Amino acid sequence: MMNPLPSLDVLKTFVVVAERLNFTHAAQRLHLTQGAVSRQIAGLEQHLGYALFIRQARGLCLTEAGAALLAPIRQGLGQIDAALAGVNNRPDTLRVKCPTCAMRWLLPRIMQLQNQHPEIDIALTTAISHGVDFASEHFDAAVVFGRPENKKNRVSHLFDEVLSPVCIPDLWTGETDVAAALTDKTLLHPTRDRRDWLLWLTAAGCDGLPAAKAQHFDTLDLAMTAALQGYGIAMGDLCLVEYDLQARRLIAPFPLCIESGAAYYLVYPEQKTLSAALQLFIGWMEHEALLSRQRLALNLSGARLVTA
Repeated sequence: MMNPLPSLDVLKTFVVVAERLNFTHAAQRLHLTQGAVSRQIAGLEQHLGYALFIRQARGLCLTEAGAALLAPIRQGLGQIDAALAGVNNRPDTLRVKCPTCAMRWLLPRIMQLQNQHPEIDIALTTAISHGVDFASEHFDAAVVFGRPENKKNRVSHLFDEVLSPVCIPDLWTGETDVAAALTDKTLLHPTRDRRDWLLWLTAAGCDGLPAAKAQHFDTLDLAMTAALQGYGIAMGDLCLVEYDLQARRLIAPFPLCIESGAAYYLVYPEQKTLSAALQLFIGWMEHEALLSRQRLALNLSGARLVTA
């Protein structure tokens, strides 16, 4: 029986590492950690039964076997990408990438757009990573978090990240002192490093985490889902949970809000002409983002807003 073929993701990682001969640079291109890239290459070498790279103090170099594999694998991946792009490249289809953290904001607005324009088909792909590489990923547009890296892409600012604790109304007792209010609560963390909570608590004058109970999640969306189910208090981005706050499914009990310095952007490749579907999508998202910013500014009129 033939051994199963390596996954396409692993083969793509091999090509990127072979082109850069550096795990760190390859990880930046692939939006992965250096450790993840190193493990993929080690797994591929174990699968094949021979080394693809020679590890050196200043980087990598291809073995004879690795060099022999590079060209045919690169060509094969290019043919697969071209075939997929050809099938999906209908003028009325938009391929959009979005990090899971932004889905709570983006998805209802995409549904509204498609309800009003059923002639447009939007294929939405979610990812934990916050970036996009249009050279290797076949998307027409993407929502990214942080700061866009590729200056060749067109970029439209959607909204800034503004953080404040959120929870269901039934969980709140009305206590206004931060340390006292949070002592017996479970804090829901969207990251292992707890950076969002620590950033807000520092601005609130707290030294460390006042609550002993905590639950960590891999994504902001999972933390928000846990908050909506009443499992604790999450650090929420006020634009992302806008609809939940309006419907009183969640409340933001403290007046203190933090501008983290990060933001959400709509990015799309630089090109001479944009399809009618993409132009409509860009205009729709920019208008919706403007409304979100305006509503947030109104809601923050009585709040204490601090820039990190």
